[in-house]
Amino acid sequence: MFTSIMDISNGMTIRNVMILTLCSVLFGLLLAITYMSKGKYTKSFSITLVILPAVVQIVIMMVNGSIGTGVAIAGAFSLVRFRSQPANAKEISTIFLAMAIGLTNAMGYLTFALFVTVVFCLLLFVLDHSRFGEGRHGIREIKITIPEELDYTNVFDDLFAEYLRNVSLEKVRTTNMGSMFELTYFAEFISEARQKEFIDAVRCRNGNLTIYVARPTESGTEI
Repeated sequence: MFTSIMDISNGMTIRNVMILTLCSVLFGLLLAITYMSKGKYTKSFSITLVILPAVVQIVIMMVNGSIGTGVAIAGAFSLVRFRSQPANAKEISTIFLAMAIGLTNAMGYLTFALFVTVVFCLLLFVLDHSRFGEGRHGIREIKITIPEELDYTNVFDDLFAEYLRNVSLEKVRTTNMGSMFELTYFAEFISEARQKEFIDAVRCRNGNLTIYVARPTESGTEI
């Protein structure tokens, strides 16, 4: 079942290249649709997922056993990393899947490429729409800026006891040439309806400096 349907080692024909490229684009389109089914995405990244399998397929077909060409291609691809913005874990895994699809197509294993595409797209869809791997829903990331003269170890203890639970201090860093501290906490609100009341109380304590409340995400924070 998972055997190459065409022999591309003895040369490429227009028919073979057209079939392989069309399949790569179709598989990439299925992968892009699955990726866009839930969550944030950009048009540029979605387009990239559509064309990446075809690009990888063409590259592999052009290398075709040539060590020198393969080294040159590897060097060219390594330059892309320095022109790219940091990606989250989901984007990286999707890119690797697109490359695997293109590589499989380039070797002529269209049935196996279809199997890989369908299985992993279904897996990605199911996991993305389930609660698998999610943290506790009520967790919030709270950043509070305070003047350097305040003792951050216990300055908000009474407010935390009144408004929050499961409070944990994750990070402390200095800002504004060391004249202020930025405190990062993870906590749950006892009542979500009292968020503004909590922020107002903290503002009175920290001199009306910056307060930030957000939902944690894998790539940082999300308002």
